[in-house]
Amino acid sequence: MKRGALPTRLTLIVVAALVLFATSLPALAQSCALCYTQAASAGARMIQALRSGILILIVPPTLMSIGMIFIVYRKRNRFRETAGTAESDAIWNRASFSNSATTPWPPPAQ
Repeated sequence: MKRGALPTRLTLIVVAALVLFATSLPALAQSCALCYTQAASAGARMIQALRSGILILIVPPTLMSIGMIFIVYRKRNRFRETAGTAESDAIWNRASFSNSATTPWPPPAQ
């Protein structure tokens, strides 16, 4: 992968997500006859309760998703650390592929 491909791909994903969220999608739950009848005949307290219920059902999953994204973002380089690469390079240098048929694996300790 080219060095400049990642920011371009990330930008494309962000733009696609913004377009997806900006366009209005049909609200399929509004076709429920019982929900529509109950909401239409409800008073001000019932409408407020419906709004509160919607917030209660939306806010916790949203906060959990944001929290998971934050944790993954903070831990993204945990397995990319360079610790131990000198040791693995030394093992690969000792066990050359040109004489791999005659070299015992693992290499003898020195």
